[in-house]
Amino acid sequence: MIYKRFAANLRAQNWFAIGIELMIVIIGVFIGTWVANWNQERAERRAAEKMVQELRPGLRVFIDFFDTAKPYYATTIRYSNEAFAGWRGEPGVSDRDFVIAAYQASQAYTLGLNAVTWTQVFGGNQLSRLEDSGLRTDLANLMSLNFEMIDAPAIYTTYRENVRKVIPEDIQDGIRRECGDRAHPDLPLTQFLPEPCGLQLPAERWAAAASDLRAQPELVRELRWHRAAVAAFLSNMELFEQQTRAVMARIGASDTEEQDPS
Repeated sequence: MIYKRFAANLRAQNWFAIGIELMIVIIGVFIGTWVANWNQERAERRAAEKMVQELRPGLRVFIDFFDTAKPYYATTIRYSNEAFAGWRGEPGVSDRDFVIAAYQASQAYTLGLNAVTWTQVFGGNQLSRLEDSGLRTDLANLMSLNFEMIDAPAIYTTYRENVRKVIPEDIQDGIRRECGDRAHPDLPLTQFLPEPCGLQLPAERWAAAASDLRAQPELVRELRWHRAAVAAFLSNMELFEQQTRAVMARIGASDTEEQDPS
C-alpha cells in the first residue's frame, strides 16, 4: 500500500508526501533492525548465562579435587618422612615399612584437565556477553591460569621414576593392589591414598628391596626434590582453588539475585 501511495505522489510530484513516505520506510527499517539485533543479543546473553550454569558441575569437580588432593599429599609427605628415616637407618623403621614408604612417597594425584576446554566453551565473545562484570573477570582469570602447574608434569619427578626402577615389580604390584590409589567413597572422580599399608610378604623380600634402595643414595636427594615439587604443586593449587571458589560464589550470587523478587 505504501508503495502505491509513493508512486502516486511521485507522479504528482508531491515532494512533501514523498519525504514523509521515505521517512516512514527508513524508520521502519531502523526499528526492524534494532528489534532483530535486540532479540539476537538477548538470545546470545541467555545462551551465555546457560553455559555458566552448565559450568557448575565442572567447577564442582575442581573443588572436589582440591578437597581430596590436600589429604592425599599429606599422606605422601608422611610416607616420605618415613622413607627418609629408612635411608638414615633409624631402628624404628622396618625394612617393610621403609620399602612401602619409599614407593608411596612417589604417588601422584592430578586434576588431568587444562584451560583449552574452558576457552573452547567460553571464547572471548561468549565471555563478553555476561552481564556480571565480576563473573566475567573471575572466569577470565580462571581460564587464563596455566593448568600444567597442577597436572602430571609438575609432579612426575625423577624420584618417582627412579625409585620404581629399583623396587621389584612384585612388591610394586602388591603395594598398588593392597594400598594404592582408591576411589573416594563420598566424592565421585576423586581418590585417596590408604594409610597405613597392610601388605605382607616374606621378610627376605623386604630385606632385599630395602638393601637395593639403600644402595642408591642419590634417591635421597631426588626425594628431597620431589618433596619440593609437591610443595610447589600444593602452593599453585591454592591459586586455582581460590579462583574456582570465586567463580562458584559469583554463580551462586547470580542465582540468588534472580530468585530475589525485590
